[in-house]
Amino acid sequence: MARPTIADIASRAGVSKGAVSFALNGRPGVSAATRERILRVAEEMNWRPHSAARALGGARAGTVGLVLARPARTIGLEPFFGQLLSGLQAALSTRGTALQLLVVEDTAAEIEVYRRWASEHRVDGFVLVDLQVRDPRVPVLEELGVPAMVIGGPGRHGRLPSVWADDREAMLSLVEYLAALGHRRIAHLAGLPAFQHTRRRIRAVRDGARRLGLEAVSLPTDFSDAEGAAATRTLLARPRRPTALIYDSDVMAVAGLGVAAEMGVAVPGELSVVSFEDSALARIVHPALTALTRDTFALGEQVARALLALLDDPEEARDIKNPTPRLTVRESTAPPGDRTA
Repeated sequence: MARPTIADIASRAGVSKGAVSFALNGRPGVSAATRERILRVAEEMNWRPHSAARALGGARAGTVGLVLARPARTIGLEPFFGQLLSGLQAALSTRGTALQLLVVEDTAAEIEVYRRWASEHRVDGFVLVDLQVRDPRVPVLEELGVPAMVIGGPGRHGRLPSVWADDREAMLSLVEYLAALGHRRIAHLAGLPAFQHTRRRIRAVRDGARRLGLEAVSLPTDFSDAEGAAATRTLLARPRRPTALIYDSDVMAVAGLGVAAEMGVAVPGELSVVSFEDSALARIVHPALTALTRDTFALGEQVARALLALLDDPEEARDIKNPTPRLTVRESTAPPGDRTA
């Protein structure tokens, strides 16, 4: 069934389109009886205002945009994104605001979506994730002038406000924990190297290892279970393999557990496994994964509330520090089986 228009309402109510526009927008120019008749007909026809038209008229679209330039298969697997999206929508729903999500193939496509949605007044604001080194999206969003809230930092996101947690401090806590257990050879299976948070974690591993006298290496991946498994297989095939592995995602860590079992490497007897992200998945595998824990649902809620406040008052633009993820020790870590190997 076609969406009813103002012309349809005018025809059924026996009035002009101008009278319908006045009545639906609460403007003077029609009598009380005519207004009541028009509103009754609009209700009978299940008419709703077109969001883009309302936005062009100065009203809000009632929608916030999130565009993700990541492989769709990795997003579907990662519990982090599920919890983040749930938290965003939970907070937005309190104000009757929807979350519009689109997955695209690369950054250029993501920027094109920002330009198109802004020109069409499709959304009231954006949530920006996965800050990049010299991120080309930041100046575009600044130029468009549409309110945007960044997840990540600190810094390097222009004038856009952000909600962030200290990835460096969190990663250092993992390195220090493994060193305290007695591990001297560790490997870090990192995410995409273009992301600021990946670079920050790699530097933290390097700096922590240097300070503590450890051998350490970081291998970039695309966050997928397939690349996580492949990198794990390469590391465990080395003559002097690492005694501890740190994964940037829980999905990769679980894949790494599978590879260790396949290759006959006991966890945690011969190999300790740690995940930078915690989730139900990390808790239900065997052995359960030692991980950095944070409330990702609450993070999504906080980002949404900050963006809603920014929509209400542009002076609310500010950076908000989220609590640093805390170490949760489970069964996947132990002192190395052979400290001299």
